[in-house]
Formats: sequence, C-alpha cells, structure tokens
Amino acid sequence: MISKTAIEQLIEKLGAENVASEKEDLLVLGYDSTPGIHCLPEVAVYPTSREGVLAAMEIAGREGLPIVPRGSGTGLSGGSVPVKGGMVLCLNRMNRILEIDEENLTATCEAGVITLDLFNATAARGLFYPPDPGSQKISTLGGNVMEDAGGLRGLKYGVTRDYVMALQCVLPDGSLLTTGGKSVKDVAGYAFKDLLVGSEGTLGIITEITVKLIPPPQAKRTILAYFDDIRAAGEAVSKIIAAKIIPSTMEIMDKATINCVEDYVKIGLPRQMAALLLIEVDGHPAMVEEDAQKVDLILRQVKAAQIHIAKDAEEAGKLAAARRTALSALARVSPTTLLEDATVPRSMLAETFAEIERLTAKYKLTVGTFGHAGDGNLHPTVLCDERNAEEMQRAHAFYDDLYDKVLAWGGTVSGEHGIGLAKKEYLARQIGAGGVKVMKRIKNAFDPKGMLNPGKIFSDDDPSTQSQVEEGFCVSH
Repeated sequence: MISKTAIEQLIEKLGAENVASEKEDLLVLGYDSTPGIHCLPEVAVYPTSREGVLAAMEIAGREGLPIVPRGSGTGLSGGSVPVKGGMVLCLNRMNRILEIDEENLTATCEAGVITLDLFNATAARGLFYPPDPGSQKISTLGGNVMEDAGGLRGLKYGVTRDYVMALQCVLPDGSLLTTGGKSVKDVAGYAFKDLLVGSEGTLGIITEITVKLIPPPQAKRTILAYFDDIRAAGEAVSKIIAAKIIPSTMEIMDKATINCVEDYVKIGLPRQMAALLLIEVDGHPAMVEEDAQKVDLILRQVKAAQIHIAKDAEEAGKLAAARRTALSALARVSPTTLLEDATVPRSMLAETFAEIERLTAKYKLTVGTFGHAGDGNLHPTVLCDERNAEEMQRAHAFYDDLYDKVLAWGGTVSGEHGIGLAKKEYLARQIGAGGVKVMKRIKNAFDPKGMLNPGKIFSDDDPSTQSQVEEGFCVSH
C-alpha cells in the first residue's frame, strides 16, 4: 500500500489538484471501455509536464508501486486497467500541440492531445493527419500510439504507426529516451520508435510525439451500397481491391448493427437489408470520378440491392458519422457489449461472415458485426449481460471458435485494439511460446523490475496478481 508520506510527496511535486487518493476519486480509473473487470488503483496522478512524470515515477519506484499509464480510457482490451493496483499515471492534462511545422510537414504534441483536436488544428493549416480511430473525439494521441490505433481511413492511409516520426519517452529507471526525428529517412541504430508504438505502456511512458502530416485529398466521393446477403458484401470488397482500387474508407455493418444505428441516429437506413458498405474514394478529382465509376460497376456485378451516392459533403459526413456510432448504438441494446477485433486477409471476408453467422446460431447469441471491411478488420460484437455467467461462457466460446478459424486463415487476433488483458491467451496462440519468450526478454530489458503496466500483453508469471484480487483491488464481473 502507498504510504501517507508518498502521497504528501506527490502533492508537493505535482500539486494537490493533480493527485487523487480517495476511493471515490479512483473508482472511475479502474475501468477502460472493456467489460468484465474493475481494478482499483491506490493513487492517481495527473502530471502537466515531463518533469511531473519523472517525479511521479521516482516516488512510485521508491514505494514499489506498479505504474499504469492512461489517456482517456477508451481502450477495448483492458490495457489501462490497473490490474495490480499501484499508480495510475494519467497524461490527459499534458495536452498542448507544441508545433505545426509546415516546412517539414510535421506536428509535435504532448501525449494528452485529443486526436480530433490534432486533426482540426492541422486541417486549419491546409494539412491532413489521417489516423481516425472511432474514439477520435476523446482518445488521446499517446493512447493511439500505445495501441497503434487504426480507424476508418486505415485502408488507404494506414494506422498510427505509419505517421509517428519521433517519440520522447521516460523509461522505468527515470532515464529519457528520444527516438526518431523530423528527417524523412533515419536508419541510425535500433528502431526504438517502432518498438514503442503498440507497446501498450509496458516499456516506457510516452510524453511527446512528432507525427507526419500530408496534403489533404482534393476531392471525395461517398457511396453507400446495401446487400440482401452479407457474404455478397464481402465479395464486393474483395473484387474492389482486386480491381486495384484503394478507397480511403470501406466500412461494413450487418443487419443487427444497421437497425441499432437507425434506432440511434434515425437517418433512414433500410432495416431489412443484410448489410451495408460505406465506401469513400478520394484524391485527384479525375481519379475520384474514375474510381467511383469502377466501384459502381463492381457493386452492380455482385448484385448490390441498392446503390446510393452522397449528393454533397454534408450527406457524406452524416453517413460517416452514423458508422462511427455503431458501437455506441449496439451498447444501448444490452447491459454488456463484448467487442472483438478479428482481422483476416481480405480474400477471406465472405468466409468470415459465414463463420460468424454459423457460430452465432451455434451458441444462441445476439451478435452485431461492423468494421473496416477494406482492411479485413471486423468487430463482431456479442450483446449480452455480464451478470449471466452461462451466457458469458457461450460468448467466450464463440470467440474461441472464431479465432481458431481466423488464425487458420492467416489472420490476427488484433488489428487495432491491442492485447492488454483481454487477448493474452489469443496472442499466445498466434505467436507461440517462442514468440512470447522473446517479448518477455524485450520487456525485461526495458523494465527489469516489472513496474510498467504489469500483467498486460502476456502473463508475467507473478503470483501477486491473485493476491491483489484477494485484497480487493480487482473485482471480476
């Protein structure tokens, strides 16, 4: 347990307004957006500078406290849940955009900058930051980096990793690591930057990020296609990619999700359809026109039931906004939304939809599926109640069977949500015991005392987790 002296030291270093130690103030920090577990930290700190991060980590080290970094808590794999108590280090008050460099096409930010704020600030300068996770209105850039967040534009523009140019990081021993820079080419030494992206706070605390910016597309065209059979939608995706057309967005929703979204936003989506594809092509106006015509032809070839082209930017924005509400809309239907992140080669999309339908019937569940069809990244979401143990067993069996197929098809257990607590066993299936051993060696090299975000990504073979549960830090639902 943290000592009274340590609390006093934290208040002295960071200010009373940036330290929380009362239970009622800590309760909300025991969750992220993953259902099923709540773990109470002993203290939470909100540094406003790198010096504050260093001070908090020094005190945590002296007290032997685990340190769990946190942004807005929008993660979907339990990455920011303090499973062993300790200190939650919230970075969302380090929220300054430090520089937008128009000569080098970069932006430098503190880790707590909200993703959409960065997008808007760069857009005001005529520049474009493409990564757009569904939580972009509240997620932080540091959280995006730690989870290597994707988004609706990932098909054409890539994910967060593709835009990170430099990182400043505090290591567990208090030393500082700066990796990367504004140079477009840099192969000097080990690629620490690429190792830190997606490390889920297990290797270091990211305090500052420099990202690449690009010119915005000159034109866009948004197409909405409906299907009587979801497998035909999967076939359409494969054919569009095979035709060497790379839309900026190619999103899918199944019938259950369409109906939940329509209940929520009421924009006139046809409830009877088995699936919809939201497709956006962008770029030079001539290329946009050509690609839109090709997409329309392919949709007709696979017998899409309806094809609708957005008449203007306002309508296109409403359609994209409706897709972004998919998870929120599903969450209104049941007490628990168990969301996964299965990703397959795009050629296997139709088979994946068929498997989801089969497993839904086998386990007698209600499942809504949406996701980034162009990436092969699907989010089958079980609508359930975590208070019903038997239903939760069926839900987890559903995902166990689905991931067996996903891995057999050459897919991955996470396309953008990370591993955290929720997917440790799935990751072990994917990379094998040898892969896990190598990851543990890397973790030990950065964090030999196991201070940073323990218990995440892989089991750390530390029996203290169970003692934390018994002492009341964690409540499993």
